[in-house]
Amino acid sequence: MKISSSSVVLLCLRTEPELMPDLSLRFKLTLINPMGSLPDTSAPICSTKALAVSMASQFAQSVLTLDSEAVGSLKDGINFKKSPVDGKCYIIYKSSEGQLRACRNQCKHQGGVFIKDIEDMDGRTVRCTKHNWKLNMETMQYVNPPDSFMQDELEVVWADDPDGGLDLVELNPPDPWLTDPMEAQELQPGEVTLTYLTHACMELKLGERKMMFDPWLTGPAFARGWWLLHEPPPDSLDRLCNADLIYISHMHSDHLSYPTLKTLSEKRPDLPIYVGDTSRPVFWYLKNSGLNLTNIIVVPFGVWQNVDKHLRFMILMDGVHPEMDTCIIVEFKGHMILNTVDCTRPNGGRLPHGVDLMMSDFAGGASGFPMTFYGGKYTESWKADFIRTERRKLLHYKAQLVKSLQPKIYCPFAGYFTEAHPSDKYIKETNIKNSPEDLNAQIRKSSPDILTWTPKPGAVLDLGVALKHPSRSAITDPPAGTKVFKDSWELDLYVRELNAAIGDDIFKHRSWIPFYYNWAGFKDYNLVIRVIETDDDFNPVPGGYDYLVDFLDLSLPSKRPNREHSYLEMKNRVGVMRHVVKTGLLWDDLYIGFQNRLSRDPDVYHHRFWNHFQACLPTSSPDWASFLQQTLDANDPEGSTCVMS
Repeated sequence: MKISSSSVVLLCLRTEPELMPDLSLRFKLTLINPMGSLPDTSAPICSTKALAVSMASQFAQSVLTLDSEAVGSLKDGINFKKSPVDGKCYIIYKSSEGQLRACRNQCKHQGGVFIKDIEDMDGRTVRCTKHNWKLNMETMQYVNPPDSFMQDELEVVWADDPDGGLDLVELNPPDPWLTDPMEAQELQPGEVTLTYLTHACMELKLGERKMMFDPWLTGPAFARGWWLLHEPPPDSLDRLCNADLIYISHMHSDHLSYPTLKTLSEKRPDLPIYVGDTSRPVFWYLKNSGLNLTNIIVVPFGVWQNVDKHLRFMILMDGVHPEMDTCIIVEFKGHMILNTVDCTRPNGGRLPHGVDLMMSDFAGGASGFPMTFYGGKYTESWKADFIRTERRKLLHYKAQLVKSLQPKIYCPFAGYFTEAHPSDKYIKETNIKNSPEDLNAQIRKSSPDILTWTPKPGAVLDLGVALKHPSRSAITDPPAGTKVFKDSWELDLYVRELNAAIGDDIFKHRSWIPFYYNWAGFKDYNLVIRVIETDDDFNPVPGGYDYLVDFLDLSLPSKRPNREHSYLEMKNRVGVMRHVVKTGLLWDDLYIGFQNRLSRDPDVYHHRFWNHFQACLPTSSPDWASFLQQTLDANDPEGSTCVMS
């Protein structure tokens, strides 16, 4: 992968035309009057690209490219590298596990150059030649002086070719929120309030405007795997419909909830919904959803969007998943609210310091790994140890991040879900999540001046009061007796909707298998998968499909090939699998939704495969009407079983 220093980097693994925005969806993109009111919904439609260019959006650029030979020569520990293009210097740290971290060779104190620290016996620390500041490259934390800075990190982007090289990538400009600074004005009580509804959904009152974050208020997420932990206030859907604008961070269904937006579609289809200009459009599925949302506004990254003279916001990309994840800064009268949502490295790890309020995820457990894996090392004790360790690491990372950014107030959210369906009892008991109270306790211990808020549904934070009197007096909890946790979810209703796909005519014809995987477009990769359709307990269903796919040539062998190859066996709940196949949805519903069980040989994560099926499938669904017509014309024999020999 060769990228020039001025190139815009789209980090989705594929760039075929079907992954570009589908213009037939007719997303309404409207320019915002810098000093005016909300967008005029009658404004003409323009392209995302034109909007981004005209407003000088933030972009990702490569600062150093290493070919496969240079990557292979990296030694464990610290590596100093110099760009042959502009002569600038960089440091790459390689862990014993092969993980890479990188940064510019420039001290954050006064711009000095780092050299190897001869006093460091572990090979992790570099020393600045100006004032002897020391940086631990493994943690990107300055250790001399302690508790000072975190180093700004570069993203390591690997080439699509497994034998290829890598690029070190940074965002430009790195701190776009510094553009056109707004002087802070005193906030009056009640002028800026935040009302927590559930999960990642927060209502912001900002002067005369009301803004809503990520409304998931009803129904499941990830097929039938995630359900709301907290009971939203009874008027939540009315609040949604009465908002002035909505921000949806990314396409995952615990943030972009089509069951929730169905109500909005019926009552206020023209309510402005803002999303970032991700390479896979956030609303890529809108056309097939049946919803009528007419005012989806795609905005460029790193550009202030002015709502009125006091209110503006800026959407930023994630450094690890720029193809889909975003975060947001909202500013009112010079007071900033930072919501990093689910971003792994929001804005490449470079964020504003000292914001008035910061919100982030905290819980963990948002993946099928390792709970859904079986065989080999995946014993119950190994899973428990791994989950316990990973949750502890996540909690420590979030606490350190908050400590380094020093917001005045911090709120953990976007992690309040549960595995409510009885068939997922094992996942619920195994997938232990972090406690927001534990995280807030860590933050208060290390940063006692930061006010922490563990939200309850309907609780209100008054930002003006909190800034003057940083105490619990700024928070109004819901009345005593208010229901906090959900105890009913209409499980059967939504499971029936998914299972309706089981009897679809598509699956009467075995030829749906090659049709679907050819549509998916993933091949030339030495991986063989076995897919087994199962019941809720992951036992094969009578008459269900059981087949192999060889992704080297997209063949469907009756047995595993004799050549050396990677093998992945997945048992998928039949209703969810057939719903995903029929609708052309991403495989997040299966994997993140805990709807399968997985075994692999060797025990290796196949990034290219999962990235494709979780983020890079075509944005238009399979043409099943054409498929059925072709099978009828060809007299395709009916039969719903595919027994392996």
